[in-house]
Amino acid sequence: MTDSPPVNREHFFRLPDGPRLVRWFCGSWTTLVFGFLYLPIILLVLFSFNESKSGFAWEGFTTKWYGELFQNRVLLHAFGNSLLIGLVSTILATVLGTLGAWMLYRYRFPVHRLMEAFIFVPMIMPEILMGVSLLVLFVILSLPLSYLTVIIAHVTFTFPFVLVGMQARLQGMDPSLEEAAMDLGATPRQAFFRVIFPYLMPAIASGALLAFSLSLDDYIVTVFVTGAESQTLPLKVFGMVRVGLNPQLNALSALGIVLTMILVFGSESLKPSNSGQKP
Repeated sequence: MTDSPPVNREHFFRLPDGPRLVRWFCGSWTTLVFGFLYLPIILLVLFSFNESKSGFAWEGFTTKWYGELFQNRVLLHAFGNSLLIGLVSTILATVLGTLGAWMLYRYRFPVHRLMEAFIFVPMIMPEILMGVSLLVLFVILSLPLSYLTVIIAHVTFTFPFVLVGMQARLQGMDPSLEEAAMDLGATPRQAFFRVIFPYLMPAIASGALLAFSLSLDDYIVTVFVTGAESQTLPLKVFGMVRVGLNPQLNALSALGIVLTMILVFGSESLKPSNSGQKP
């Protein structure tokens, strides 16, 4: 009977090599981060179908909270205000941001660099300071707090995001595109709308989506400049949460998540396809 070769016990306790250990650590950390971000969202959607009114214990599947949500006139009115203000402010912010980025790209004037610096002020300024400053401005102008004041405030802090995104798109544009269009007989206006505008469309669409999301979600600035009839959905939701948890808010949040996913996938579909292009 031959002796079996000795067992190398160190083989069973050998640690992974360097690259494998790094990949394992990075993968585990990424999983934890995504779990931390998306697990509360999954639980929120799950409890929107919970029979329990408290929302902490599962008592059965139901959709009644969605039915009660669509009968809640206060929330529906606030949601309508948010949509109206968001759409109007998004249109104005997109137009102003696009025109402002084009002017800064196309023309040079003495205060050009100063103007570019001031663009970032609404983006980095604390929202509470912006809300107070806009409220003081409206009081000085004797402008009553209403839909108009909320729209002005939302345009003020959303259009810089559109403008910065447009500037990044314009920096990568080939200047010969416009020159080639004009050499082929196009007027400056035709060259802009038939060549430049389609090239800028992905940046315009992404900027509009970002502006709409910021407007729909804002609370701090809005609370300073809103009136009694122009209160948005975040203000109403915050007021309801202070009283206590309401299952209708879970249903509302679930619908908001669905709307957000639709917007995200819609923006992805607007990206130009690279198929058929040579590397």
